[in-house]
Amino acid sequence: MGILDQIKDTMSQAVFTPSSLLSGRGGLHMAQILISLVTFIVSALKGSSSHTYWNYAMFTWSFCPLITLVITVVEMFKLHLLLKLCMDWSDFTTGMAMTSALMTVTVAITYVNFYFCFTCIHGIIVSIFAILSGLLYSLEVIKDKFIDKKKGSYLAALPGFFKVMEAFVSCMIYVSLSGYRDKPMVIVCVILYIIPFPILPLIIATNILKKLKKCLPFSLDRFVFIFLVISVLVYVFTAIVYPIFMFKGNPRPSDCPPSYCIWAIQFMVAFFTYVNLILFTLDLIFTLLGICGFKRECEP
Repeated sequence: MGILDQIKDTMSQAVFTPSSLLSGRGGLHMAQILISLVTFIVSALKGSSSHTYWNYAMFTWSFCPLITLVITVVEMFKLHLLLKLCMDWSDFTTGMAMTSALMTVTVAITYVNFYFCFTCIHGIIVSIFAILSGLLYSLEVIKDKFIDKKKGSYLAALPGFFKVMEAFVSCMIYVSLSGYRDKPMVIVCVILYIIPFPILPLIIATNILKKLKKCLPFSLDRFVFIFLVISVLVYVFTAIVYPIFMFKGNPRPSDCPPSYCIWAIQFMVAFFTYVNLILFTLDLIFTLLGICGFKRECEP
């Protein structure tokens, strides 16, 4: 059967199925979208904040329900039957659930840390909804991985999730960057942090779209290996240089509250730098050893 015949046969099966919204998965998606949007709206009612963590939280509460809505619409019209011709739809949806759970849970923790107080009614309400959002996305991951026992081919498997974690930690580094404008060596570190980040989404997308991967004029797995080597070198450099030049003559202030302190946020950049160094190093080692689903295509 040719590709056109496959498409015709698949499209004949793609019919509108509103009953999918009433299923366990559809109902969970509706709850995720509703709670995330309510969290976004309630948080926005108080007005914007210059705090980068607030901006990242607002992005998360809009991005995650948008992805969930797209997945729900695609499955409601059974368009995923067509998408299966070029990608592993089950792997994609489980991977997106894992990514959304990671983002919403982290945002819930940071929001509670920065904005929750027992006398702040608005902060309490948003914190409750933020926690609910994180729980709902975590529930989907538990359902997919442990109840339905879905096995990912890339995004929901260890190789893809490593890339998602690396991209996520890079985001946390960016939203935490502050107080570096008068420190030239720290600015160099900021520039180096930028190098791996835009490449990670491209690697993820290309591995998801298997048809596209086959059309590349080079070996993607070999490219990933080179990218991992460069990324490890970048993070080895920043892990050494950033703490030295950021905290030299910059001790922790005595009045540094746990909820908001520039020094504490600068420390978070150093912490996440070491986290990403560990992730990239493990990713490289697993790739070299060719274990846990990591492909080894680094030899000439």
